[in-house]
Amino acid sequence: MNYFSSSFTLGILGGGQLGKMMLYETRKYDITTHVLDPSAEAPCRIACDRFQQGDLMDYDTVYKFGQKVDVLTFEIEGVNVDALEQLEKEGKTVYPSSNTLRNIQDKGVQKQFYKEHKLPTAPFKRYKDKYELNEAVVRKELNYPFVWKSCTGGYDGKGVSIIRDAEDLIPLSEGSCIAEKLIPFKNELAVIVARNPSGEVTTYPVVEMEFHPEANQVEYVICPARIEEHVASKAREVAKNVSEAFEHVGLLAVELFQTEDDDILINEVAPRPHNSGHYSIEASYTNQFEQHIRAILNLPLGKTDSKVGGIMVNLVGAEGHTGEVVYENIAEIMRMEGVTPHIYGKKQTRPFRKMGHVTIVDPDISKARKVAEEVKKSIRVISK
Repeated sequence: MNYFSSSFTLGILGGGQLGKMMLYETRKYDITTHVLDPSAEAPCRIACDRFQQGDLMDYDTVYKFGQKVDVLTFEIEGVNVDALEQLEKEGKTVYPSSNTLRNIQDKGVQKQFYKEHKLPTAPFKRYKDKYELNEAVVRKELNYPFVWKSCTGGYDGKGVSIIRDAEDLIPLSEGSCIAEKLIPFKNELAVIVARNPSGEVTTYPVVEMEFHPEANQVEYVICPARIEEHVASKAREVAKNVSEAFEHVGLLAVELFQTEDDDILINEVAPRPHNSGHYSIEASYTNQFEQHIRAILNLPLGKTDSKVGGIMVNLVGAEGHTGEVVYENIAEIMRMEGVTPHIYGKKQTRPFRKMGHVTIVDPDISKARKVAEEVKKSIRVISK
């Protein structure tokens, strides 16, 4: 099929920043794109060929949208999987597949998948609701501390809490959840795996993630991770094994823990471009968004090596600020060598909302990390 400068149409479910950055690549190759998103002000609106406002969880909306495109993909997991499955039955190409998404969308199902496929992950138990979880604590079947995760609806640090005592149970949401053993770890790592329908597979270098202590959001992504080579090799191997088990097509971001004993455990995965891969836009031979397009269109996968050391800093809304966004001191960071800001196009800010990111590149990763600290101190995302 001729994808370029033709009538071929790629559909994207979700119009947020990940979709917007995917569109940088489709525009580069002149691929026609349709985007569906519930917000009239979705970042993707400015860059796609056709924008449709609609509910991503509504069966009819997703099904009818999918009928109008040749290949369907998504930039967010919260979409109607039944509609994707029906489209596949009717011969529509959907990547990643509805089956892959079903095994990932619910964190309880995802964790059970790892257990059944003998993939390394922290011990856990599933609970149908908060009441059942509380009963397990009362009966001392579950001991403090443990990690609570909502099975659905969690994102950007929401839906995950460390439970240290009974008071920590009170604010938890009512729905299904998992309780996971709290594992001491040295580092939180991530590996992005790319796979196309022909079976070609490649992995990006291991990245290291530093988290904000309050928001539980990634503050810095560092590539290459500051770990020993044998640990990096093990992490890439585990990520590849996860990819093979899911039989996904496209990108799979695999978040990992490096334990005190240098074991690698799977935390969770995302079947799409991911925050941990944003550094690749400036630092890699093939950035993650181009790679996703290559993979779902069954084109040759690009080189994943880094050209230079890269660090990504998330730009999130400052505490105490809600409303029309202002990026304070952005000109100041643009004077710094190797610094590139990316603004997502969200008009309204609120505390800890992802509003953009900044990439810092340098052959010396330690120098890049120091500049990243200066960027973090300088720029503020506030409201008018």
